[in-house]
Amino acid sequence: MSSADRGDGPDPDELPPALAAMWRLFRLGYSHEPVLLLVSLGITLLAALPDALLALWLQWLGNAIIARDGMMIMVSVSLMAASVAAGWLLRVLSTRLTRRFRDKVTVGLEAHVATLQASIGGIELHERQEYLDRLAVLRNQVFVLDHMYMSVLGTLGWILRLVVTLGLLVSVHPLLLLLLLFGLPPVFSSSIRPAVERRVEERVARHTRLAEHLFSTATTAAAGKEVRVTGIGPDLVARRRSEWERWFRPVAAARWGTAAAHAVAWAVFGIGYVGAIVFVVLRGSPVGDVLLIMAAGARLSSYIGATVGEIGFLRGTWLDGSRRLVWLERYAASQVSGADLPAPERLDSGIELRGVSFRYPGADRLALDGVSVQLPAGAVIAIVGENGAGKSTLVKLLCGLYRPSAGSVLVDGTDLARIDPDRWRERLAGSFQDFYRFEFLARTSVGLGDLPEVDHEPAVVRAVRRAGAGDVLDRLPYGLDTQLGPTWPDGAEVSFGQWQKLALARGFMRTGPLLTVLDEPTAALDAETEHELFERYAESAAGRSDGGITILVSHRFSTVRMADLILVLDGSRLAEHGSHADLMALGGQYAELYRIQASGYR
Repeated sequence: MSSADRGDGPDPDELPPALAAMWRLFRLGYSHEPVLLLVSLGITLLAALPDALLALWLQWLGNAIIARDGMMIMVSVSLMAASVAAGWLLRVLSTRLTRRFRDKVTVGLEAHVATLQASIGGIELHERQEYLDRLAVLRNQVFVLDHMYMSVLGTLGWILRLVVTLGLLVSVHPLLLLLLLFGLPPVFSSSIRPAVERRVEERVARHTRLAEHLFSTATTAAAGKEVRVTGIGPDLVARRRSEWERWFRPVAAARWGTAAAHAVAWAVFGIGYVGAIVFVVLRGSPVGDVLLIMAAGARLSSYIGATVGEIGFLRGTWLDGSRRLVWLERYAASQVSGADLPAPERLDSGIELRGVSFRYPGADRLALDGVSVQLPAGAVIAIVGENGAGKSTLVKLLCGLYRPSAGSVLVDGTDLARIDPDRWRERLAGSFQDFYRFEFLARTSVGLGDLPEVDHEPAVVRAVRRAGAGDVLDRLPYGLDTQLGPTWPDGAEVSFGQWQKLALARGFMRTGPLLTVLDEPTAALDAETEHELFERYAESAAGRSDGGITILVSHRFSTVRMADLILVLDGSRLAEHGSHADLMALGGQYAELYRIQASGYR
């Protein structure tokens, strides 16, 4: 349950989408800074009154001048001066208070989005294109969602000004209320304009994401050497420009179309305003009434403009942004499986894959098709196969990052879908080929592999030694206390291979995991180093009594031959499985691939 859903008040799911988004976001802000929010609201509404009443004081002044009423002239001028001063003071207070509230709630909003994403157990959110597009827009908008509070408060202030102004107009003649009808077209065009533009922006968001990626590739250090050696810099710039144009052209067309409609809407209001002044003059109204109409009517146009401008901001940035935030909240809630069984303390029989099939969302073919196999407790399992055979997909399913499209993964006979995913992942360890470079202190970058032990130096040192990464620390100027990454103060340059060893050390942090996964994490290491590393993992697994399983994914057959059980995947299916000796005796696909690779080392 999100913070927007806690406490008293209406159920957001029972409200229209726009109101639901407003309610959720305001509840979130109120939960962080209730006093500042209420005080800001009160000051903002008070600040609206002096400005709106200026037209009334002008009417009094005009009538007093015609009647030569000196006292009334003094009163009117004093009220006008007081309104100007009070309006200025209250606006300053309102701006300061609202900014303070916004600054404080910004951290809460960013933390809320980050927490939502971190709470999602699977990784589908980061692999589906439509989700990536939504998240890209949301990430850009989350930094302006805090402006929503200022905009909503400002909108309420402008609406109050409108109400007061309309009341003044009606006091002259009820027909002047029709000016409000002439103001509806700008309101309508302003409310739909951002929504139209945002739909187009989201439809072509993939192009701006690619443009940003190309720009980053052309300008950051990671790709710097290859960009210069290959001379692809100009090509990257040209492709970036092309992708940006593919984004900008439809967006610009949508903006021109909505701008034209908006201009026509304002022309309608202009006609109504001129007509109102002519109507009052032809009626022979007092000079004060004419002055009120001119002042109030002019202010009405500015109030409508400010109101529709804020509504446009809310519609475009807030409603669309907060709806995406609501979508993320609901998506996160939908991923809560209800699984509440604890992870077992040990494995007795092991992990069984029973008819497991999996298709990535939007994909045409199965990534895994009907895989059935028993992974014995305490065994070292190797997974081999060509690229695209489903090796990494199988690892993701075992880690609980996805659920099978069909079949089930059984842990000692219990469906993995019934085990609390957080508790299951607490019993996992390992390293992946696409590891992340945590640019923290070296001790932190390694220690994150077991968060409770992140500050326990002996545990970090032990993990470094088990991963064979001691040579990396020896080359760092301050050892474990070295800041990694050259872009930080006193940060050390670290090679890809060194990063890989640190990632492996991170995988060694947890002691006694039920499942250890090494998904081709040693691509930058030589075959001998990889073999030694995997031997350490295998020896560690063999000496344990909790039945932990070690999964090795490698393209080097000389390494995987040490495994107790080898799974050979081919075209998403399990083609063969058995020990190295069994598979060599079988003379099938594994034996052929092994002989081909072995001949390359002769």
